[in-house]
Amino acid sequence: MPLSDVAIIGAGPYGLSAAAHLSTIKGLEVRVFGDDPMSFWDRNMPAGMFLRSAWTATEISAPGESLSLEAFQAASGRRFASPVPLDCFIEYGRWYQSRAVPDLDRRKVVQVEFDPAGFRIVPETGDAITARNVVIAAGIGSFARRPPEFSDFPPSLASHASEHRDLRIFSGKDVLVLGALESAALLREGGAAKVEVFGRAHEIHWLQGRLSKFLHVGAGGLVRRFFYAPTDVGPAGLSQLLARPDLLRQLPRGLQDKLRKRAVRPAGARWLVPRLVGVPIRLGRTLVSASAAGDKVKVKFDDSSERTVDHVLLGTGYRPDISKYAFLSRALVERIDRFNGYPRLRPGLETSVPGLYIVGAPAAWSFGPLMQFVSGTRYACPAVTRSIAKKGRA
Repeated sequence: MPLSDVAIIGAGPYGLSAAAHLSTIKGLEVRVFGDDPMSFWDRNMPAGMFLRSAWTATEISAPGESLSLEAFQAASGRRFASPVPLDCFIEYGRWYQSRAVPDLDRRKVVQVEFDPAGFRIVPETGDAITARNVVIAAGIGSFARRPPEFSDFPPSLASHASEHRDLRIFSGKDVLVLGALESAALLREGGAAKVEVFGRAHEIHWLQGRLSKFLHVGAGGLVRRFFYAPTDVGPAGLSQLLARPDLLRQLPRGLQDKLRKRAVRPAGARWLVPRLVGVPIRLGRTLVSASAAGDKVKVKFDDSSERTVDHVLLGTGYRPDISKYAFLSRALVERIDRFNGYPRLRPGLETSVPGLYIVGAPAAWSFGPLMQFVSGTRYACPAVTRSIAKKGRA
């Protein structure tokens, strides 16, 4: 059975970045599995979307500057600015892959098992391989959160926002949206007959508010750089702490949890404000029940209001739980120390199973909310690389 030093499962931003950083270790054999690079962004994010992150936070981390957004623009001739359009980001990711991982193994991995020599990787076709180390970079596609009230609904009546690439399929329909502001704007622009948004929060927090604008222009942007880290996660001041996961991990667990909630509270991009003019937004409402009424959905809220619509679009986010990664063997999952579905990670993002690393959103409980964003590759992938390099030296 072929033996590799490292196998990376996933060819999204984290998997590609990990491969680029690991390539700096001389003599290390790294194999990356991903049937379609950037597939989640291409298949599960709505066409017409813009990334909310700042320019510096949209880049996929790599050693040096050769794989930056600027390098991609120069190589491709594409011209765009922040906010970065989704299609440009997907193109950037695939360009990054073509240079950092030209020998990408496009077979789908169906099983990762513990093995005396490390880990056994079973692809859907061909021979299995053994790897001394495995980096799980499989993204959030398995973690879409669906409220229990809609668990038995067919996709024709209720669906998660991540299930749709083209929202124009709802043209002419009445759609009730739970939470997803940008999806609501795209639905309206795509010809939906009526769009109405409901949310539990009592107010909308808009990103890039007055303080952010002031800090951006103040002293040529120097003031902003003082309050906001290039990773661009969290409000002024807190952003700098969240950009330093090793420091964040030293804080009491309860305080870490409070800071995480403060950093990733629901918010809308300010450029959506004019696009949502005319879209009713009902705040402070909690879902009570949902029932099918023929080919429609009847929804009730805690203020006794009711709506009967053609479809309910669930912008209800994601809840990481590594047991939902179907390719991880049950026996291996049981070996991993976990808390509420999150792995308890050691320094270097290593799980309690030596040689098994997990990056991206599942690492957020251990290393903070930065791990939920592309900009988290700045910390996570160099950290994994240092950990594996130390083992090599040992």
